[in-house]
Amino acid sequence: MWPLVITFLRTYAPYVTLPFAGLVGFVGYNLENILSDKYTPYNKSIEELRNERLLQEDKLQSSEHASELRYEANVLGQNLSPSLSN
Repeated sequence: MWPLVITFLRTYAPYVTLPFAGLVGFVGYNLENILSDKYTPYNKSIEELRNERLLQEDKLQSSEHASELRYEANVLGQNLSPSLSN
């Protein structure tokens, strides 16, 4: 009996597995729709981010905003070794 069943399954494997795979896919798809959160937050596009960055760079390069380019702290004193800080 078992050799006949195995021979039948081997011969007609696509006809047996296709409905089974379709059933598993259908159940999984609907289960994912029920359980998952479909909310996707808005993110600016790469082009918008690039344009904003270019506008910032243009603003900093103009002479009107030269005060923004000054450093508030001494850049060289930020990473002093302990022996030099005395």
